[in-house]
Amino acid sequence: MNGLLTPISTSRLSANPNEPLLQEVGLKKETVKPKQSPGQRPLSSPEEALEVLRHEPNYDQLVATLRFLSHEDLAGSTFSIKEPSPMTAKLVQVLVSEIVPNYWTLLNEDSHETKSSALGLLLACLRSLTGVNAIIVRLRAWLQEAKSGDGKSKRPDIAINLAVLLNLVCLLLKGNDSIRGIWNAATRTLNGNLKTRMLSQEMLSTFGSGRIISLTAEAVEHAKGHKAEIDVNNIWLANGPEYTKWLSQNIVKWQLTSPTSDETKLCSELFLKALRLGYSGTTMKCVLTRLLIAQGADNERFGLLLGNVPRSEQRKVLFSVLKTFAEDYLNRLGTCDTESGRKMISAVAGAISSITKNDPERITYLVEWLTGSSGAGLGDSIGIRRAVVAVVSQDRDSIVSVLEKSIAQIGDQLYIKHSPIAQQEVHAQVLLLSAGYVHKISPLKLTLLMRSSPWLNAISNRLSSSNQRARFLGMVIGEGLSSLVDKGDKRLNFQLEETELPDGKWYKSLVEIQDTLGSWDSLLNPQEPTQKRASSQRPSHKPAPSQPQTQGFIIEELSDESLGEQDDVVAYGKPDSDAEDTDDDPELVRRDKAKAPVYIRDLIRYLRDTDDYDRQKLALVTAPTLIRRKANYGTEVTDHAEELASLLVGLQDKFEMDKFDDLRLQAMIAIVVTQPQLMGQWFAKTFFDGDYSVSQRSLILTVLGLSAHELAGFETSEYAAAASFPSKSLPEKIERLFISQGPSNAYQSSSSSLKPLPHNALESVATSITSSFLAPLSAAAADSVTGPDVLKLSTFKSRLSDHDDSNNAATAEEQHISNPKIKIKSRPKPRIRAIPNTTAHIISTSFFNPLTARFQAALRSSVSRIRGIVFQPFLLALYLKTLALLLHAAGPSTLALPQMTGELWRLLLSTRVRAQAVGDVGITQAVLFGLLTLLDVNEDRMRDVCQELGREVVETEGWVAGVFEGLRGGDEGGEEERTKMLAAGVLVRLREGVEKYRLMMVGDLIGL
Repeated sequence: MNGLLTPISTSRLSANPNEPLLQEVGLKKETVKPKQSPGQRPLSSPEEALEVLRHEPNYDQLVATLRFLSHEDLAGSTFSIKEPSPMTAKLVQVLVSEIVPNYWTLLNEDSHETKSSALGLLLACLRSLTGVNAIIVRLRAWLQEAKSGDGKSKRPDIAINLAVLLNLVCLLLKGNDSIRGIWNAATRTLNGNLKTRMLSQEMLSTFGSGRIISLTAEAVEHAKGHKAEIDVNNIWLANGPEYTKWLSQNIVKWQLTSPTSDETKLCSELFLKALRLGYSGTTMKCVLTRLLIAQGADNERFGLLLGNVPRSEQRKVLFSVLKTFAEDYLNRLGTCDTESGRKMISAVAGAISSITKNDPERITYLVEWLTGSSGAGLGDSIGIRRAVVAVVSQDRDSIVSVLEKSIAQIGDQLYIKHSPIAQQEVHAQVLLLSAGYVHKISPLKLTLLMRSSPWLNAISNRLSSSNQRARFLGMVIGEGLSSLVDKGDKRLNFQLEETELPDGKWYKSLVEIQDTLGSWDSLLNPQEPTQKRASSQRPSHKPAPSQPQTQGFIIEELSDESLGEQDDVVAYGKPDSDAEDTDDDPELVRRDKAKAPVYIRDLIRYLRDTDDYDRQKLALVTAPTLIRRKANYGTEVTDHAEELASLLVGLQDKFEMDKFDDLRLQAMIAIVVTQPQLMGQWFAKTFFDGDYSVSQRSLILTVLGLSAHELAGFETSEYAAAASFPSKSLPEKIERLFISQGPSNAYQSSSSSLKPLPHNALESVATSITSSFLAPLSAAAADSVTGPDVLKLSTFKSRLSDHDDSNNAATAEEQHISNPKIKIKSRPKPRIRAIPNTTAHIISTSFFNPLTARFQAALRSSVSRIRGIVFQPFLLALYLKTLALLLHAAGPSTLALPQMTGELWRLLLSTRVRAQAVGDVGITQAVLFGLLTLLDVNEDRMRDVCQELGREVVETEGWVAGVFEGLRGGDEGGEEERTKMLAAGVLVRLREGVEKYRLMMVGDLIGL
């Protein structure tokens, strides 16, 4: 019997001490109450809240549960949904996986996100590290399910669920104080350094690894592809720059709230993670502006942020700071010769000095930046170098070290021979600037350095170089430093015209510059100097002279006889009806039709209006002609060239317009052709530093190659003739009397016969150049195979030379038959057009040198994203072809041809380029095309090439022979057959040069 009844639970009532021990108990009529469900009675524990959420609560129960969980005082002091715990994980998992998909529409009906609203309560419950990670895990699960099943979603609601989660996480993380709030809520009751360190590592992994960007971007693409009902166009987390800006603003906000030492260390680690997301410029600009440059900013905050960064990483951070200062404040000032430029340099120098704070290790990083092999701000203006030298000059030993290292580097023979000329120019500027400061601090030290063997060897090596620009730098360095030390007739003076040109005088004046450390208040308004400069260049408009007012009325009598004399005047016809007026419904007629832009600012406004089809179409159609027309009239194109180019590069074909790529390409070519010195360097910088896709970067290279081709005179754009003002040309009848159209030649064709260039025009130009180079070689090979020339009526070479004249001769014969008075004259052989040195100089300095110098800097860059851009197979092949086309456009008469030849030849034979060419036919063809162009342009100076580049010629012959033997060929018109043909052409031309100048090359190779 004892086992039949078993007690399940035992409850004991505690006795009340105020009540008596014995009481009279009366019979009471008890009312039976219905049993309440967990969702109907007030919640008292998180377990009950979890039970309610799991059983599909109604809307009121859900709001009550969320209110209970979000208010920590009601939930109890021992539990908080924002702190990591097993119960928190269960609650958050239910909220993310069940509540959010089912109740999102109801929760999102609240137009506000206050704490009292249902959506605000949900965000308060999920605003924790656990909540963010749960959403990320759920996003990954949905994406994996979407990818399964042969690319087709098994469930049609996946796109909707992805859109819901994307909007939720954007609302959850919105704000500049989100990360600090998550950290404070998670560490409120957290004890122990181990747990804090583990939580900080989780924070870094969640917000600093880029995982959120990649997952949200993939989810957005899937939701858009499946046309989700919920809008996903404003998902800022999927945008890399926007996410980086948000993360940087959170770091700054946290740093301004006087964090603890552990929190400051976490901010520093998050700062490093933000720099590695690929948008270091955005991060540095936000941090510098808020913590260092802003009005009333405490630079100690930035010092603490940088001080907790490991020493090995402080170098990269300091270099990023210098790059940010150069791009945002100093590059737009050019040579910084104006008073506003000097003030801006002093302000930047003061800001850099406040960062270094006389720290010997940070000063050492600045010295390394000035004398490093990657170049002291390669591609930036001289302003940043002047600011850094001014900071380093505060320490005597450091500035002397800069001068000594610069002298040793500038005189190194390998450096002179292999370094890009743009990099050598930058280091020459650093040497001249540091020499001026050393002369001011210790004149005796500069005198001793100029009497030392490194200085004498440097000048001697420079003057003996075959590179004309390298010799020029050696001469201006020698004359500049000699002007500081030597007096009177002892001064070094080469008495050459080059050193007396404005460029040479500017280099020699660098030794006289003495910048100071100033206040960085002028950095608060960086646009002020530009506005002043623009206003000073703007011509003053004088008021028009007032016309004398006539008093009274003027009465004029008109006779009918005078009207009879004007019978020959043709009256205007009635205007035709507009096409848009043919509609019967007057409500459908558009009266607000956009007009074509007539000013550059109107063109920019049209391009920015990406939602208006008519404006986008008008802007693209009008841009090539308008830009060319405005180039020589006013400063519209000059003032807005960079802004216009950035808009065109980033423009998307939102409306799928006809000839969109061609029109955009022609507009960009027009910008470069009208402003080659400015925009050539800008496009070269944008290719390496800009945040663009592979397609946009390939467009930049195409623009540079075709623009140089047009500048050199090989092509005439169809928009060039249409760009002239009608008021500047004669009427058509009179123009025929004074202007006779000359015969067209191979280098200048009629603009009316040209068509818009296709998107792959660069490849077409490269193919035509290759054909023109290989045709004589093929004809010579055919002549040698078919027997001696004596037994032939005509050789293949003669047929090839007469091929260009055959069409013209046939046309002349037909004209002679129809009109015997026309005499047939033999057409003289066209001569090779000599490219003007001015054009060749522009192509060399503004197109070729920036591309090669930045390529070398990218190879040494520590940023993996930049190296990935350089070695992307398609971009690398297009980049090499662009350099070859630039060399071809410069032509054989350019003064910088030896320097350009050496740089391109060494780049093509570099180890990394040849490693990428292994197994990639596209890169191999690009390298071979570059070698063909080098041999074609240097056809008349093969002796000099074999003398200066003997080792490269021999190495090239061996590599090309290996490529030729490794290709099977045989596929008619295939890629391998084409590559083998290119290799054969290079081998034939190289072996001709090697055989002809073998003795000279052997003498050079003995020194190996």
